[in-house]
Amino acid sequence: MSINATLFVQLGVFLVLALFTMKFVWPPIAKALDERAQKIADGLAAADKAKTELTAVNKRVEQELAQTRNETASRLADAERRAQAIIEEAKARATEEGNKIVAAARAEADQQAIAAREALREQVAALAVKGAEQILKKEVNAGIHADLLNRLKTEL
Repeated sequence: MSINATLFVQLGVFLVLALFTMKFVWPPIAKALDERAQKIADGLAAADKAKTELTAVNKRVEQELAQTRNETASRLADAERRAQAIIEEAKARATEEGNKIVAAARAEADQQAIAAREALREQVAALAVKGAEQILKKEVNAGIHADLLNRLKTEL
């Protein structure tokens, strides 16, 4: 065999092998590569979609957090206003109660002062009667002279 025949035989085997590969081997490999490329493209699209959804969810969460912060601040302000109102009301009640206690104490002090004056008048009247007895050297009758003793009490 010459080199030319070998070359043609090798060329024929190569062409048969190339045709066999293109007909039976290459389509499954190309199909697998296409499927793999499609899966990768789908994965990338899903990742982009998830990224977009994540951004939207983050915005919504931020909005809800801002709304919650605003509501919390509003509730705190309301609570502080109510606390101040309760404090003012308690102060007013305490002042009113203090005024009542002071008025009652003054009234009691006035009553005690009046009672003390009355007791003092009684004592002074008794001393005046004793003094008059001593001066007159005779007994003064309290029943007879009651009018005189009452006038003496009122003058004192």
